[in-house]
Amino acid sequence: MRCLGLLLLSCLAGDALAQACVVHSRSERVEVTVCQENRTIPDAMFRTGFCKPSLPGQTVEVEFVERCPAGAFGVCQNAQVSNMPYRQDIHYYGVATDARFLKPACEGASKGQWQAK
Repeated sequence: MRCLGLLLLSCLAGDALAQACVVHSRSERVEVTVCQENRTIPDAMFRTGFCKPSLPGQTVEVEFVERCPAGAFGVCQNAQVSNMPYRQDIHYYGVATDARFLKPACEGASKGQWQAK
């Protein structure tokens, strides 16, 4: 019985420690899906702040996952959160031509490294 309790506890802990979130937002004209993979953001801050965007006029769905899913057209690796010392990897899904805007933002403002997929 004790082993069963430890197994259950480890399963629950695994769910609680998911370090990525898929954020899907949509408005009348735009639909965007990104996945943020935590590198150095404190866990509670990541779950309650970074993965809970406030986007007025948009419907937002968030799913916590262990790792970002495959299929991104690009990743901004080691992106720095503005005015904070924290880092994350941001995976972009959808329209690959958006990379022409996302790559400069990644390498400039976020001080990350762009990786096309």
